[in-house]
Amino acid sequence: MKMKRFVAMALSCVLAAGLLAGCGDKKEGNQGSADGAVTIKIGGIGPLTGDLAQYGTATNWGAKVAVEEINALNGPINLDFRFEDDTGSVDTAVSAYNSLKDWAKNSPLVIYGCTTTDPCVAVSSETYADRYFQLTPSASSPDVTTGKNNVFQMCFTDPGQGVAAAEYVKNTGIAAKVGVIYNNGSAYSTGMAEAFMAKAKELGLEVVATQTYPSDDTTDYNVQVNACKDAGAELVFLPIYYTPASLIMTQAKQSGYDPIFFGGDGMDGMLAVEGFDAGSVEGLLLMTPYNVGDPSTRNTTFVDSYKKLSGGIEPNQFAADGYDCMYAIYEACCKLDGIADMDSAALCDALSALFTGGEFKVDGLTGSGMSWLTTGEVSKSPMVVKVQNGAYVDP
Repeated sequence: MKMKRFVAMALSCVLAAGLLAGCGDKKEGNQGSADGAVTIKIGGIGPLTGDLAQYGTATNWGAKVAVEEINALNGPINLDFRFEDDTGSVDTAVSAYNSLKDWAKNSPLVIYGCTTTDPCVAVSSETYADRYFQLTPSASSPDVTTGKNNVFQMCFTDPGQGVAAAEYVKNTGIAAKVGVIYNNGSAYSTGMAEAFMAKAKELGLEVVATQTYPSDDTTDYNVQVNACKDAGAELVFLPIYYTPASLIMTQAKQSGYDPIFFGGDGMDGMLAVEGFDAGSVEGLLLMTPYNVGDPSTRNTTFVDSYKKLSGGIEPNQFAADGYDCMYAIYEACCKLDGIADMDSAALCDALSALFTGGEFKVDGLTGSGMSWLTTGEVSKSPMVVKVQNGAYVDP
């Protein structure tokens, strides 16, 4: 079954008018700005430095594009945005969260992030206890939201990706024998790998090799590659980030092993990384909810604005998810009666009830009619693309 991409709605005067109409009249309140609009502070967290910086930078820039658009609407809600660098570290992420609380002081605050899973799991425990609404663009483990009724995801979950990948392999018939290489020190990687293997076995695919490594600092993957090669795996599933994936694929080619490689959303954006060798991942299949080449007006406007902000770098799905997060928060806030008098805890409860009420839906760059389950999981589907000549194409 080939995943179909969602087509984003056009960003035009119609969008602006629709958003304003849906929000109603501006409200006066003690959090209001000079023009009567209510200001909501958005505190973002993600890696701006370190090995995962490209992911946090994308979620930061994508959100900034949306905030600029939203505030230019002169609607009833203004967003005051600030983003803290967590370097991909759990401890740093918690410190960043505390800094954002200090920044917001007595103003209503929404937490945006974290970008990566392990920091987000830690921070979501804090926001649950403190009662701040939290929306992550890209931390996809169920551990982020489990047992926390204030935390929601814009990305599809790790298990959901694993299931979708197994179904794609089975329904397309591209392989019967599969191997899996994953980082068993990562909740993101482990969750997707386990779901893929369980679904693959259920569908009658033969999982002939299962290989792990302890961290993304690993540079030698020959043991894992040779295990898949010796087992006769026709396809190797890589639920990991792009740096180890490129090393695995390169070392496989050096050993004369040329299976189909298939990855998750953690590989998206690698083609835009300065100095990255696109040839090292030629032929890779990966899942993503976003296609930068979508010709819709809303997407082309987003791409143009993003490239101006980024110095010419194209947006990836992390940027698009970040953009969609800001519009989801904005459109939800517009629907709340009495928001001008809400503190962070009251805003958290009101937004959480709206997101899980069954009627709130958002059209964005990464999906149309997106809604949320009571678990915090977003309802939307990935698509599968192939890397060919340095670009994404249909498989």
